[in-house]
Amino acid sequence: MWGFFAHQRINRLAVFTLPVEMIGFYKHNIQYITENAVNPDRRRYAVEGEAPRHFIDVDIYGDSAVYKMPRYWTEAVEKYSEDTLQAYGIVPWHIYFMKLRLTDAMRIKDAAAILRLSADLGHYIGDANVPLHTTENYNGQLTDQYGIHGFWESRLPELFSDDYDFFVGKAEYIENPQLRAWEAVVQAHEALDSVLWLEKKLSKHLSADKKYSFETRGQSTIRVYSREYSEEYHQMLDGMVERQMLSAIKMVGDFWYTCWVDAGQPDMDELIDFEFSEEELEKRREELMEWKKKKYESREHEG
Repeated sequence: MWGFFAHQRINRLAVFTLPVEMIGFYKHNIQYITENAVNPDRRRYAVEGEAPRHFIDVDIYGDSAVYKMPRYWTEAVEKYSEDTLQAYGIVPWHIYFMKLRLTDAMRIKDAAAILRLSADLGHYIGDANVPLHTTENYNGQLTDQYGIHGFWESRLPELFSDDYDFFVGKAEYIENPQLRAWEAVVQAHEALDSVLWLEKKLSKHLSADKKYSFETRGQSTIRVYSREYSEEYHQMLDGMVERQMLSAIKMVGDFWYTCWVDAGQPDMDELIDFEFSEEELEKRREELMEWKKKKYESREHEG
């Protein structure tokens, strides 16, 4: 996953890509869309089958597999079996499943479902744009770079994204959402070699005491990549984290807009008065706190 901070920022900024017919409803509910950007991560502790929805280990399938794999679910199942696909991740297909569900929710004007599914779809699209979500070596564990997952997708955005130019333009209609999901995976996977190689190169030039520092988060003191090390790596990546975040923001807006068009362009202003109950919001807040406690103990790939 992108870190907690980045997932929320991606969903929030995607709202501002929407056309006038949609933006009123989404802006009215922007707090919900933002805060619940991490709902799928919370579910992975309780829902069987949630974890594979966040990644795809394309390198498992052989050389250049990212370009050759079947783009459509039924063809992929026929070629590899559903068990195999579930074992190594299904994010590009799950994005399409979520697109269909959100379209249906918009068609019947189910405001609660629209908000839940919009937040969730934003999360999975964010994940598909992370290079380390496309490899078995998801946390550098196969190349002696353990921890690089959180470094790239959490530490760097937290430190540097305030300086990014987040203007991505207006949401556009996607002719083939399933192929668009795969385009995101391909683009992310093409950046993977640089993610690993550049960190390996940098690591050789700095001692461990310069590479790491300690920070207090809540009541815990945790080891993090030092600011000096992070700045150097971020510079070596030459805008990659910013590019992938912007790609995710634009793609989220494009998918929400495409769902609305495919649903027949329902009048979203009719739904603006919808409010979640206080009990529902309190439940979400409690889940959020629980997730924040647990996330440091989890396998990063599953986020």
